[in-house]
Formats: sequence, structure tokens, C-alpha cells
Amino acid sequence: MTYTLHREIPVEDGYDVVVAGGGPAGSAAAICAARLGARVLLIEAQGCLGGMGTSGLVCAYDPMADGEKMLVGGFMRELVETLYARGFTGPRTPPESWRKNYMCWTNFSPEGLKLVLDELAVEAGVEVRFFTKVIDADADPKAGVIRGVVTSSVEGYRYIRAKTFIDCTGDAILAGLAGAPYRQAGRDTERIMPATLTALFSGVDWSENTMNTQTPEAVELIEKEYAAGNFEQCDRLLVGLSCSGRTYGYLNGGHIFDLDACNVESLTKGMMQGRRIARQNMEFFRKYSNNCKDLELVCTASVIGVRESRRIVGEYELTFDDFITRRQFPDQIGLFNKFADVHPYSCDREVYEEHMKEKIHSGRLNPGECFGIPYGILVPKGWKNFWVAGRCNSSDVMVHGVIRVMPSSAMMGQAAGTAAVQSVRTGQSACGLNTLQLVETLRENGANLPQKELSETMTLH
Repeated sequence: MTYTLHREIPVEDGYDVVVAGGGPAGSAAAICAARLGARVLLIEAQGCLGGMGTSGLVCAYDPMADGEKMLVGGFMRELVETLYARGFTGPRTPPESWRKNYMCWTNFSPEGLKLVLDELAVEAGVEVRFFTKVIDADADPKAGVIRGVVTSSVEGYRYIRAKTFIDCTGDAILAGLAGAPYRQAGRDTERIMPATLTALFSGVDWSENTMNTQTPEAVELIEKEYAAGNFEQCDRLLVGLSCSGRTYGYLNGGHIFDLDACNVESLTKGMMQGRRIARQNMEFFRKYSNNCKDLELVCTASVIGVRESRRIVGEYELTFDDFITRRQFPDQIGLFNKFADVHPYSCDREVYEEHMKEKIHSGRLNPGECFGIPYGILVPKGWKNFWVAGRCNSSDVMVHGVIRVMPSSAMMGQAAGTAAVQSVRTGQSACGLNTLQLVETLRENGANLPQKELSETMTLH
């Protein structure tokens, strides 16, 4: 049974770019587009920008250097350097963490990140609307054009017209509403990578080391606690506490298996399970880690850490072969070096052991190496005024495990925002954009794009 609802909705017009989602990709897209002179509206469902770094409490950026030099440039580099200058990076996080070191994470204060992103958005002239969701799209899939979106907030519905649109929702929500093609984990694949609900803990004595949970001895303790009924599942991949402040840290640990991020019931059950797991992890660290005897659970995140849901079918699909062969592209919009972080799909010991083997031996590049992220993974196939950035990009599962993280998402966001402004000014479509011009503009704004060969057209299969 269906119900037809007729409404008169106020219309808003005059925007060059509408960005759905204010996470690392959306914040970068909106701020960079506004800095280029566009009128930008940024729509965010939560009450802050930053996505998983703030609402999700994942208080560390993934590796941004290759062991010799920093790979990530542009807006993302500006952001982390600003956090450092303002005293918002972790007390145990030197600049070498992001400027040079291999496979090194950069911890930060989530409250500091909220404040800095607020300031950067206001300074750039971005119109931000918190507590607002995109709930429908006025689109012509055959023509590859979005004319407007419908939003919902405490003020009711709004129909918003714009020249260009960027989906940074992570779950390809706008792409799905508009009718753009996508693949969905659990629907088009047999498995869904597990989610995690991150938690903040206080009472940590950082003068002592936290237990290393990635050892055979730690796995034995996890199995022991599971057998005693202290863990509800025998999840052997438990990451350690990470230092974000003088006495607190975050734990991005504990898997919620088979969570479907496109299903409300599944999300609801997952949040409840995640809160239980957080307390179980607290008791585990209290018991076995010398610096966690006084550990207290401060809070769990307001949004769950989804690793896999929908990914668009793009003009180019980045593959694991591109990653492992260190492929460079004429139209690349970023460089990256991180291991293929595809988490185990179940608690089975065999699955865990295979994961650790792949993580160490086959799913990483060496120091000094990198691969390119091409522009075409941001463009739904055949679309004219529509881009995606962040986790819903066009990539296979393995390489998606490399680039779904915050620094690479921010590079994608900057590229999408820059491309949208170029499209507005030149009349070039997303799928027909002059990528030589795009790369040159990104370089002018700090992106690290050293490729010698450039092309006016994007790389296609």
C-alpha cells in the first residue's frame, strides 16, 4: 500500500553548487568551490561538519605520507596544518606523522576539527544548513541532469535549484534518489564489510603503553573473555586505544557484522549493539592494559562507522590492479599510499587469519610508492552536472578499502568542488570536463599532482 502526499514546497534558487553531506569530502567540496567564487549550499544531517572525524569520533587521519614525503596536498594538507597550529592535534602526534612517516596516523581533537571547519566554511562564504537532509531529487536520469533537490528540516520541505550537485553522503543517497547507477553491498554482492561504532574513553595514563591487541597473546585473551561470556562475539580484530588528548583516547574497535547502512532497522540494531560492545571493550582494557585501570566510557559516536554501502558506477572504476601496480593517471586528482583495509566479514578464525595475511603481505605498497586517484571515479556514468566524492566513489571492493578514508575523501571533495565550478563557468559537463584545466586549477590551490603527462579528457576503461 502506498500513500500519495501533495505539498506546496517553497522554492529556493540561485545556487551554483549544492553539496549533500558535510563530512571530509563535502566540507572540502563546499569550501573549495566557494573559494573559487561559487555560491554554495552545504546540506548536513548532523549539527557539525567533519563527518566521521567529528560526529563519528574517529579522531585520527589515515596515512598521508609515503615514508619519505607527504602525498596529500591541497585543502586536506591546509586543514591538518591548521589543526596543528591551533593545538588541536594529539599530544603524541608530531608533524612527521603526516608530513613524512610511513603508515602513520594523525590524531586530532574532534572539537577542534568542528571549530576549524566552521571557521573555514564561514570565511569561504559557504551557506551551511545543519540538521537538514536531502530526501528527494528532481532529475532526468536519461539526460544525466539534476534540476533540484528536496530537503527536510525543522522548517519543513524546501525545493532547491542549482546548476550543479555533489553527493558526499557516503551512502550515495542523492545518487540513488536521482536515478544514477550504483552498486550496493549486500544487494549486488554477497557480503557487507562490517561497521564499527567508535567510542571515546577517559582516564588513560599515556605515560604507559596501551596493550598491543594485534598479537597472538591478545587474541588468546579475547578468546578467553568470549568463552567466559564477557564478549558477545569472538571478534579477534580489536584495534588499540589511540591518543587524542592528554587523558583521553578513542577506540574504533568492535565490528557490527552484516550491517546494511541502507536499512533503518539494521542501522538501529547496529547502534544498540555498538553501545554494548563499547562497554565490553572498556572492561577488557581495564582488565588487561596497565594504563587503563581507571578507564571510563565517555560516549559513543552519534553516527556509526560504515565501511561499505553503495558505490556509484562511474566513468572509471578504480581497481585493485591499479593500486597494486602503482598506476598513475593523466587526470589524477590525488596521490595515496595506504594498505587495503578490508575488514574481516565474520568472526571465524580462518577469516581473521586470512585478513591479517592479506593486510601484511599483499595489500600494501612500499615506502616511497603511491598510486593515483583518477577524476573519472567521481562522475556517475553519463551524468552532466553531478559528481560524488568520498566513500560512494566508483571503485572495486579491495581498492575501496584503501580510499574510503578521510584524507583521500577530502582530496576527492576538493576535486569535485573545483570541477563543479569549472563546469558552471565553461559549460563543460561532468562527463566531458577538460581534465587538464581541472588538474592545473587543483595545482594552483595546493594539490600534489606531479604527473608529467596531462590530458584534456578523463581516463576511461
